[in-house]
Amino acid sequence: MLSSGMILVGLTGGLATGKSTVARLFQACGARVIHADDLARQVVRPGKPAWRDIVRVFGRTILRADRTIDRDALAAIVFRNPAQLRRLNAIVHPRVAREQARLTAAIARKQPRAVVVYDVPLLFEAGVDQRVDRIVVVAADRHTQIARLAARNGLTRAEALRRIRAQLPLSQKKSQADEVLDGTLPLATLRRAVRRIYRVFRQSA
Repeated sequence: MLSSGMILVGLTGGLATGKSTVARLFQACGARVIHADDLARQVVRPGKPAWRDIVRVFGRTILRADRTIDRDALAAIVFRNPAQLRRLNAIVHPRVAREQARLTAAIARKQPRAVVVYDVPLLFEAGVDQRVDRIVVVAADRHTQIARLAARNGLTRAEALRRIRAQLPLSQKKSQADEVLDGTLPLATLRRAVRRIYRVFRQSA
């Protein structure tokens, strides 16, 4: 715990399992939510140190006309090459971690008994599990993940599987979770489950 009474919850899961929906439901309950993806976008803005490192490693072909990073172009490189994915993560993750710590400390000063939910896809892969008080994993079956990635990102089955397999298996994440939520449940059912978990966290704060 970062401060007396504060609960820092790591929210994770697999690709397209429903993490974003669960994060919104926690926020509706009163939790303060920090999104790792938002922080990652911030730290790679043009001219930032992480941006410079990424351009140095991957070249300027991954840049759009406005000098922002083309995430699809970069993903096409790193999800075909595990070594390149590790290089990217080594650039981005430490900077995201520092920004998350800064934001969490700011919340702690204003709300000492807050429930802070850190929505982070690579919680275990990046070692964030060592820095949180509770872990919530959102799971879904493989068929649902592939269908959602096709609809949301336009990925082929092969591309979706490649990205899914680049992450720690859901079975391992679930085995290390304090709470597991089924991201395929109807929204009303999922909302009730999130409210129950939030009440438990509030009582611990």
